[in-house]
Amino acid sequence: MQNTDILISGGGIAGPALAYWLRTAGFTVTVVERAPAPRPGGQTVDLRGAGRTVVTRMGLMERARALSVDQRGFAYVDGSGRISARMTADSFGGEGIISEIEILRGDLAGLMYEATGPGQDIEYLFDDTITELDQDEAGVTVTFRTAGTRRFGLVVGADGLHSVVRELAFGPEREHIRPLDLYTAWFTATGDLDLDGWFMMHNAPGGLVASARPGRLPGEIKAGLSFRSPPLAVDRRDTAAQREVIAERFAGVGWEVPRLLEAMRGASDFFFESVGQVRLDHWSRDRVVLLGDAGYCATPLTGLGTSLALVGAYVLAGELAAADGDHRVAFPRYNRVMRPYVDQAQQLPPGGAAGFAPSGALGIRLRNLSMRQMNRWPMRNLLAAQFAKAGNIALPDYRLATAR
Repeated sequence: MQNTDILISGGGIAGPALAYWLRTAGFTVTVVERAPAPRPGGQTVDLRGAGRTVVTRMGLMERARALSVDQRGFAYVDGSGRISARMTADSFGGEGIISEIEILRGDLAGLMYEATGPGQDIEYLFDDTITELDQDEAGVTVTFRTAGTRRFGLVVGADGLHSVVRELAFGPEREHIRPLDLYTAWFTATGDLDLDGWFMMHNAPGGLVASARPGRLPGEIKAGLSFRSPPLAVDRRDTAAQREVIAERFAGVGWEVPRLLEAMRGASDFFFESVGQVRLDHWSRDRVVLLGDAGYCATPLTGLGTSLALVGAYVLAGELAAADGDHRVAFPRYNRVMRPYVDQAQQLPPGGAAGFAPSGALGIRLRNLSMRQMNRWPMRNLLAAQFAKAGNIALPDYRLATAR
C-alpha cells in the first residue's frame, strides 16, 4: 500500500464518514476541524436513498432512527396560518419533501464522530485549519494554523461550500460556485408556536420564505428565513449586519414571522448563507480531492446534500482501498462512479429558486395549487422523479467491513 496517511479537512458529516471507511480499510487518518469541538444542533437533514444504505452498512441506522425528528409532514400556510397545501411524511414511500428519516445535522455529525472519535484510532485536530498546501511527487506538506507543518500522502477537502482546501488547490471560490441569488438564515427558536408536528412554510411576495419545523427537544423550533436577491455586500463574519438584513427584508410579513424575527435576534446558533452550487469538471488535483459540498454542493433545495456526502465518502474510500492507495487510479474511478449521481442531484426541483420563493402573489397561488395536485398526473410524476434521485446509484461492493 502507498503512503497511507490521509488528512481530511472538515469534521461535519462527510469528513467523519470518510474517516470511518478509510480506517476500516487500513488507512491512517487525521481529521482537522475549524470548530473547537463537534458542533451540536443545526437544522434537520434528510437520510434518503443510497445515503440510508451507507448508514446501514456503517451499522448506524438503528441509532439514526432513534435520533430522528418526529414530523407529520410538510405544509404551506398563508398569512393567517391556514394550511393551503400539505404533503405527509409517508408520501412517495417516505422519500417526499419530508423524508421518513430526518435528523438534526448536529445529531448526525455527532453519530459520525462517535463512530470515529476517541478509541477509534483516528486523530482529530479541533480548533485548527489548513493555511497552506504544497504538493510533490511523494506527498503533501500541510501547514496548519496552530499544529505546525506535517506531511500526508493525500488530502481530502470535506469542508463545505466555502472549502479552504478547494481554495488552496483549485483557486478562488468565485470560479467554482454558481450563485442562485438566494440567501437563507437558520436558527433555533423556542416558544409557544403551535406546529402540531408539521414543517410549516409561508411565502410572501418579494421572494420571501419563512419556515418553522419541530426540533427534537420539547418546545424547540428550527426556523428559517430566506429571500431572493442579487449578490449582497455582507461580510460572512458580521452576524449583526446579517440579522439586520433579514429584519429589514421581513418587516411587515404575516404568519408567525414577527415572533421568528424576535427569536432570531437572540439565537446563539444563527447562521446566514448565500445559496449556490459547486461545479467542477474534476474533483481532484494531484494528491488533493474534494468530497461532499466542497466538491459538488447541490444546495438545500434538492434535499440531497447529505446523501451525496455519505455516498461520496463510501465511494472515495472504496476506490482508494481497491487501488491500494494509489490516487492516480482511485480518484478517476471516484469521479466516474459519482459523476452521474451528482449530475442528477444538482438538477434543481421544478422552478428552482423561483419555485421555492415566488416573487408575486400569483406565483405563490400557482405553486400552492401545483402542490395540491401532487398525487395526480403530471405533478406526481415530476415529483417522483425528483425524489427518486437519492437512490439512483448502484453502490459498488468494496468488501469493506460493515462495522468495527
